Amino acid sequence: MAVLITDLCINCDACIEECPATAIVSADDSPLANGEYTYVKPEKCIECVDAAVPKCADVCPTEGCIIWDMPYTEPFNHHFVESNDYVLRVHKKKGLLSPVVAPRPYRESVALSEREKNISVGETLRLYNP
Repeated sequence: MAVLITDLCINCDACIEECPATAIVSADDSPLANGEYTYVKPEKCIECVDAAVPKCADVCPTEGCIIWDMPYTEPFNHHFVESNDYVLRVHKKKGLLSPVVAPRPYRESVALSEREKNISVGETLRLYNP
Protein backbone atom coordinates (compact mmCIF):
# COMPACT_ATOMS: atom_id res chain seq x y z
CA MET A 1 0.00 0.00 0.00
CA ALA A 2 0.81 3.37 0.21
CA VAL A 3 -1.92 5.73 -0.65
CA LEU A 4 -4.07 7.32 1.99
CA ILE A 5 -7.19 9.41 1.48
CA THR A 6 -7.21 12.49 3.69
CA ASP A 7 -9.89 14.63 5.24
CA LEU A 8 -9.88 16.74 2.07
CA CYS A 9 -12.04 13.98 0.55
CA ILE A 10 -15.48 15.16 -0.57
CA ASN A 11 -16.89 11.60 -0.59
CA CYS A 12 -17.71 11.62 -4.28
CA ASP A 13 -16.56 7.95 -4.39
CA ALA A 14 -15.18 8.33 -7.94
CA CYS A 15 -12.10 6.37 -6.88
CA ILE A 16 -14.01 3.30 -5.70
CA GLU A 17 -15.01 2.05 -9.15
CA GLU A 18 -11.55 2.79 -10.58
CA CYS A 19 -9.59 0.71 -8.08
CA PRO A 20 -8.48 -2.55 -9.73
CA ALA A 21 -7.71 -4.13 -6.35
CA THR A 22 -11.08 -3.25 -4.76
CA ALA A 23 -9.08 -1.58 -2.00
CA ILE A 24 -11.27 1.50 -1.65
CA VAL A 25 -14.57 1.71 0.21
CA SER A 26 -17.02 4.52 0.90
CA ALA A 27 -17.13 6.36 4.21
CA ASP A 28 -20.17 4.29 5.17
CA ASP A 29 -18.14 1.09 4.80
CA SER A 30 -14.96 2.41 6.42
CA PRO A 31 -13.63 0.14 9.19
CA LEU A 32 -12.53 3.22 11.15
CA ALA A 33 -14.73 3.96 14.14
CA ASN A 34 -15.26 7.54 13.00
CA GLY A 35 -14.80 7.00 9.27
CA GLU A 36 -15.89 10.26 7.70
CA TYR A 37 -14.48 9.86 4.21
CA THR A 38 -13.53 7.30 1.59
CA TYR A 39 -11.05 4.73 2.93
CA VAL A 40 -8.20 2.74 1.34
CA LYS A 41 -7.59 -0.75 2.72
CA PRO A 42 -3.79 -0.88 2.95
CA GLU A 43 -3.71 -4.68 2.87
CA LYS A 44 -5.27 -4.59 -0.62
CA CYS A 45 -3.78 -1.46 -2.26
CA ILE A 46 -1.26 -2.13 -5.04
CA GLU A 47 -0.55 1.52 -5.93
CA CYS A 48 -1.53 0.56 -9.50
CA VAL A 49 2.12 -0.29 -10.11
CA ASP A 50 1.24 -1.65 -13.56
CA ALA A 51 -0.32 1.66 -14.68
CA ALA A 52 1.16 5.06 -15.47
CA VAL A 53 -0.61 6.60 -12.45
CA PRO A 54 -2.64 5.27 -9.53
CA LYS A 55 -6.18 5.11 -10.88
CA CYS A 56 -7.71 6.59 -7.72
CA ALA A 57 -5.62 9.76 -7.97
CA ASP A 58 -6.24 9.98 -11.70
CA VAL A 59 -10.02 10.37 -11.20
CA CYS A 60 -10.06 12.28 -7.92
CA PRO A 61 -11.46 15.81 -8.39
CA THR A 62 -9.91 17.09 -5.14
CA GLU A 63 -6.30 18.26 -5.35
CA GLY A 64 -4.17 16.84 -2.54
CA CYS A 65 -6.82 14.44 -1.28
CA ILE A 66 -4.79 11.29 -1.99
CA ILE A 67 -1.33 11.15 -0.48
CA TRP A 68 1.55 8.70 -0.40
CA ASP A 69 2.05 6.61 2.69
CA MET A 70 4.78 4.10 3.50
CA PRO A 71 5.12 0.88 1.48
CA TYR A 72 3.02 -2.00 2.79
CA THR A 73 6.10 -4.14 3.38
CA GLU A 74 7.68 -5.80 6.40
CA PRO A 75 10.06 -2.94 7.32
CA PHE A 76 7.00 -0.72 7.86
CA ASN A 77 4.90 -3.27 9.74
CA HIS A 78 4.74 -1.15 12.91
CA HIS A 79 3.57 1.87 10.89
CA PHE A 80 0.41 0.06 9.79
CA VAL A 81 -0.24 -2.19 12.78
CA GLU A 82 0.06 0.65 15.31
CA SER A 83 -1.64 3.35 13.21
CA ASN A 84 -4.90 5.13 13.98
CA ASP A 85 -5.35 5.71 10.24
CA TYR A 86 -5.97 2.04 9.46
CA VAL A 87 -7.87 -1.01 10.61
CA LEU A 88 -6.24 -4.10 9.12
CA ARG A 89 -8.41 -7.01 8.10
CA VAL A 90 -8.16 -10.30 9.97
CA HIS A 91 -8.20 -13.41 7.77
CA LYS A 92 -9.69 -16.63 9.17
CA LYS A 93 -6.56 -18.69 8.47
CA LYS A 94 -3.75 -16.14 8.04
CA GLY A 95 -4.70 -13.89 10.95
CA LEU A 96 -3.97 -10.17 10.81
CA LEU A 97 -3.11 -9.23 7.23
CA SER A 98 -0.15 -7.11 8.28
CA PRO A 99 2.74 -6.21 5.96
CA VAL A 100 4.63 -9.19 7.39
CA VAL A 101 1.88 -11.61 6.34
CA ALA A 102 0.65 -9.93 3.15
CA PRO A 103 3.14 -7.42 1.68
CA ARG A 104 1.89 -5.42 -1.32
CA PRO A 105 3.67 -4.07 -4.39
CA TYR A 106 4.61 -0.39 -4.34
CA ARG A 107 6.12 2.27 -6.59
CA GLU A 108 9.82 2.22 -5.87
CA SER A 109 10.18 5.46 -7.85
CA VAL A 110 8.47 7.35 -5.01
CA ALA A 111 11.17 8.23 -2.49
CA LEU A 112 10.71 7.33 1.15
CA SER A 113 11.29 10.99 2.00
CA GLU A 114 8.22 11.91 -0.08
CA ARG A 115 6.21 9.17 1.57
CA GLU A 116 7.26 10.32 5.06
CA LYS A 117 6.03 13.84 4.23
CA ASN A 118 2.75 12.44 2.84
CA ILE A 119 3.23 14.24 -0.46
CA SER A 120 0.18 14.39 -2.72
CA VAL A 121 0.08 11.59 -5.30
CA GLY A 122 -0.93 14.11 -7.96
CA GLU A 123 1.99 16.42 -7.13
CA THR A 124 4.50 13.58 -7.26
CA LEU A 125 3.17 12.23 -10.54
CA ARG A 126 3.42 15.65 -12.18
CA LEU A 127 7.10 15.68 -11.21
CA TYR A 128 7.72 12.25 -12.75
CA ASN A 129 5.38 12.57 -15.72
CA PRO A 130 5.56 16.19 -16.95
